[in-house]
Amino acid sequence: MNTPEEKFARSAEPTLGVEWEVALIDRQTRDLVPRGGELVDKVRKTHPDVHLEKEFLQNTVELVTGVCKTVPEAMADLERSLAAVREAADEMGVDLWSSGGHPFSDFRKNAVSEKSAYSEIINRTQYWGQQMLLWGTHVHVGIRHEDRVWPIINALMTKYPHLLAISASSPAWEGLDTGYASNRTMLYQQLPTAGMPYQFANWEQWQDYMRDQSISGVINHTGSMHFDIRPASKWGTVEVRVSDAASNLRELSAIVALTHCLVVHYDRMIDRGEELPTLQPWHVAENKWRGARYGMEALVITSRDTDERWVTEELEEMIEQLLPLAEELDCADELLLVQEIIDGGAAYQRQRAVFEETGSWEEVVSRTSAEMDELRAPGRKPHTA
Repeated sequence: MNTPEEKFARSAEPTLGVEWEVALIDRQTRDLVPRGGELVDKVRKTHPDVHLEKEFLQNTVELVTGVCKTVPEAMADLERSLAAVREAADEMGVDLWSSGGHPFSDFRKNAVSEKSAYSEIINRTQYWGQQMLLWGTHVHVGIRHEDRVWPIINALMTKYPHLLAISASSPAWEGLDTGYASNRTMLYQQLPTAGMPYQFANWEQWQDYMRDQSISGVINHTGSMHFDIRPASKWGTVEVRVSDAASNLRELSAIVALTHCLVVHYDRMIDRGEELPTLQPWHVAENKWRGARYGMEALVITSRDTDERWVTEELEEMIEQLLPLAEELDCADELLLVQEIIDGGAAYQRQRAVFEETGSWEEVVSRTSAEMDELRAPGRKPHTA
């Protein structure tokens, strides 16, 4: 069987694209409502320039930026889209909410969108697929050549717990505190095409792998592999899917800035002929679990010699190291917001504090929903070349 070779589009510059999943909730019960498709159709009529996508779940809409050069440009794009979505939601009498996972909604009562690929996923994965009541943040960064893709992905995997810790926002599931900062991370990896990518040494190994998946019929069911970080060949990007969905644009801008800086940093290392960092697969797996379990309190493995440091110490050092590059990429203000998350607490920590105060997951959803209005991205005009 001959399968076509995957062509990587190549991006001349480290362009940026962001996909942000936002859900609709009932104003009284705070449970999810399956009206995402209706909202998307409404916005398309009134704001045809706004890019929204219908998602796996009928309760969700995905806000998608255009191809951007900087984080401020991407955030301004999402701000415009969010305003249109909020306008439509108000007309429909529902509220907006985003997080890695809903703390009490019953996954058995949340319908999947009417799309053959989605139905096939459920048919194939059964119980585990039905539980995917989860929301994430996807960040695309343009890569010049496919030969750079896997060295950069393998290096990014050494920072998995860092990207997860600052975004973790799914501590509860079915009315129970799971003890995890990101329960989404643990649930999503149950799907057969999801989870950590294999440490491919080069593009050729990736092509061999994808050829095998095509011949064996694996990707016929889903269209692609849903790795935590993967090549997006159609766009010429690396797509980083590690982070839980952010509840607000302010923290989203910090997540996107750190991701953008890391990708460009590793790309520049290749230019300088420097060896990119890697960890043994078992260390990467352990770090992923520690990030999901402990979030901002994770002790992470930092070297192939199994050295360890607190993730917050690592994050503060990364901010200092990456700040000159962030200035160049016009996202220094956003990168510095990572320190704000370190100092003030991540989303999962705020959610737990509200539950300890009120004993109500409904109140947790209400306050998380309010953050979408209260926590804005830095009010800067995006840089234009």
